[in-house]
Amino acid sequence: MNPIATRAWTSVLRAGSPTYNLRMYAVPMLFVRGVIFSFLVPGVVGFVVPAVLCNGCTSALGWRALGWMPVLIGAAIYGSCLLRFLGAGGTPAIFFTRHLKFAIGEEPPRLVREGLYRFSRNPMYLGVLLAVFGQAIAFASTPIMLYGIALGLLFHFAVVFFEEPHLRRERGSSYHEYCRRVPRWLGRPQARISDESASWSLSD
Repeated sequence: MNPIATRAWTSVLRAGSPTYNLRMYAVPMLFVRGVIFSFLVPGVVGFVVPAVLCNGCTSALGWRALGWMPVLIGAAIYGSCLLRFLGAGGTPAIFFTRHLKFAIGEEPPRLVREGLYRFSRNPMYLGVLLAVFGQAIAFASTPIMLYGIALGLLFHFAVVFFEEPHLRRERGSSYHEYCRRVPRWLGRPQARISDESASWSLSD
């Protein structure tokens, strides 16, 4: 059988394969779960709560209007990270929400370490904080600023005492090496992560 016919026959077999069809169905569902997670978690934390704290206040004028720049940058950071998670086959849902995976998905089967994850192990949290503090500037709001500080402490607590111990238990020395190379929050990686580490599992 010539190569063209072989490729055509393979396409027919794939099209009729239940596993292939299930995989094609899973892709849009994963995207839907990622969107649901984004609305329910970072959407509420990063925008709904600040709107409630602001209590109908209007955007400040002058230089404070520049606060919308970090809001946009923070949203872009989150969007970039979300796409990385979806590409890895999961969503940013934290490990102890697995019972809700039918709605918000679950962590991917491999470590997300590309893109912004080369410079920070938690860029998503940084993006949300940037959006919150940007709103504090744009609205000249002390309550939103205090909320952002408290949120940053909460994120740090969750990462240090819940997420990192979970990943160390699951991944052992491979995750420890990732922690050694890439800073928890922001910085320059010590060295390039080798291709042999591409099979690291789970997410930050």
